Amino acid sequence: MRQKSFSSLGFDRPHKQTRRERFLAEMDAVVPWAALSALIKPHYPSGERGRPPIGIERMLRIYFLQQWFNMSDPQAEDSLHDSAAMRNFVGIDLGNEAAPDETTICKFRHLIEAKGLGKMMLTAVNDHLKSKGIKIGTGTIMDATLISAPSSTKNEKGGRDPEMHQTRKGNQWYFGMKGHIGADSKEKVIHSTEVTAANVHDSQMVSSLLHGAETKVWSDTAYQGQTAAIRAAAPAAQDMTHRRGSRGHPLSDEERAKNATKSRVRAKGEHPLLVIKRIFGFTHVRYRGLAKNRTRFEVLCALANLYMKRRVLLRCCHA
Repeated sequence: MRQKSFSSLGFDRPHKQTRRERFLAEMDAVVPWAALSALIKPHYPSGERGRPPIGIERMLRIYFLQQWFNMSDPQAEDSLHDSAAMRNFVGIDLGNEAAPDETTICKFRHLIEAKGLGKMMLTAVNDHLKSKGIKIGTGTIMDATLISAPSSTKNEKGGRDPEMHQTRKGNQWYFGMKGHIGADSKEKVIHSTEVTAANVHDSQMVSSLLHGAETKVWSDTAYQGQTAAIRAAAPAAQDMTHRRGSRGHPLSDEERAKNATKSRVRAKGEHPLLVIKRIFGFTHVRYRGLAKNRTRFEVLCALANLYMKRRVLLRCCHA
């Protein structure tokens, strides 16, 4: 066991556990560290040449801190110096060792992005949830959310990000990208994701958001008229899309009642998006282009699944 330095002894006195410490303790217990580290190991430096690399799990912990607290690479480095809770989560004692610098953190993030490990992490997390009794069922909720990008041209290249586009929602115009999800209608667990420019219509992503074994598919009015696409992706699925009226053809009372019933199920699809955007803070893109932001969205979907199911997982840990 490593002996603690004098710099860390002052924090051993009993104190009130902060919300950040409680959150990190819960996530430390529910994240399948071994399985996720195994995904990265084939792509990680072996250390046979040059300076020995920092451990995979330690770098993965820093990477997840970036996602949970919406931090850039320099902010992640600074947080390891500023926050004892984050240092304890990562396992760093500044009295004995230095914290990884922003270049090391950046290189690890680039490795995750370059090898396309985001979607693999989502699969590994869902396999972990399945092993704990949280299974993907036969009902899927399809939904999408807009993620803003800088619309200003006051930058080095003098232009907007060419991979981002604008779209109108209601009377408001937005510029950026769109994250699409397919979530289980019972467990609210995200099982499928896609990322596109904001101007791509939600209904074009139907085949990417269904796993094929659905018996019911729930979605809002943006997916109306996609019954054939739903059946092509999931032959046994019943289309439970919201219906909307048109000029001269308003909804009947029966159709409104059916929409209200569908809303009680479809609203569950908003829960993981709320976690991603409001709790983890992914409302604006941090990187240029879709590729890096796609990886971030996929990883956040995996972390949102763990966050939403942490109570169940903690009970399993204590059983």
